[in-house]
Amino acid sequence: MQLPFFLKTPAVAIIGDTCYSSLIEDFNYRDVECIKYGISKGLGLGIVAGGAIVKVPQIIKIVQARTAKGISLPSYMLETFACVVSLAYNIRQNNPISTYGETFFVTIQNLIILGLMLHYSGKNTTAFMVLSSFLFFGNILGRSTSVTQYDGSVVTTAWVSKEALTVLQGATIPINLFSKIPQIVENHRNKSTGQLSAFTIFNYFAGSLARVYTTLTEVDDVIILSGFLLSTLFNCILALQMALYWNNSSASPVKVGEKGSTGSSDTKKRVKKLD
Repeated sequence: MQLPFFLKTPAVAIIGDTCYSSLIEDFNYRDVECIKYGISKGLGLGIVAGGAIVKVPQIIKIVQARTAKGISLPSYMLETFACVVSLAYNIRQNNPISTYGETFFVTIQNLIILGLMLHYSGKNTTAFMVLSSFLFFGNILGRSTSVTQYDGSVVTTAWVSKEALTVLQGATIPINLFSKIPQIVENHRNKSTGQLSAFTIFNYFAGSLARVYTTLTEVDDVIILSGFLLSTLFNCILALQMALYWNNSSASPVKVGEKGSTGSSDTKKRVKKLD
């Protein structure tokens, strides 16, 4: 089977010449390896597409309310730090973009949210410094230069060694998890998920679960796999809490109610006196 050029080109770009010939041209659907690879690529592209919009509702909500009240600045700082390190690590490792592309979009969206949070707090100078620092930090981590020697060998130099970057990538695992634990505890304490976005929670869970599969299929990296496995576990807990507390709303004691109850008791006393 021959696909038109405008369909063949992207198909080959996604699954490669070998698997394209096997699955599309030869109809060899017993080629398990190519089928697994094709599924992985499809999932990867779906995750990247989801990552491109996952935090757009949160951005819109902040802009409409003109406040970021209730959103933890330290949590977003930690998450953005982890995203910047992970993005630089994957680029330096030359991993397929389908295995980490959503990290790029989440990083951009996090930077926008950080900027809005600080802007609506009246800290525009701090916002500029924080955003500039993250961009500068990511540039340092991700930049490398390859030089071809006279003997044909290629020498790669970078400001941050791959060994140091690997250590930083390993550190992003506890950082990412630490940012989820307070939210899980808060949900359990309140028996409610408050203002959490269901779209974001379930998208994160599905994405991390799919990332386990794509990493096993396309990337031979224990550090990245461990991070996605643990992230899936914690995202699963959040998704279960979202389902469990779906109809619950966070209720807090209201002082007005207390006054109202006092007033009603006074009324009862007056009625007794009249009797």
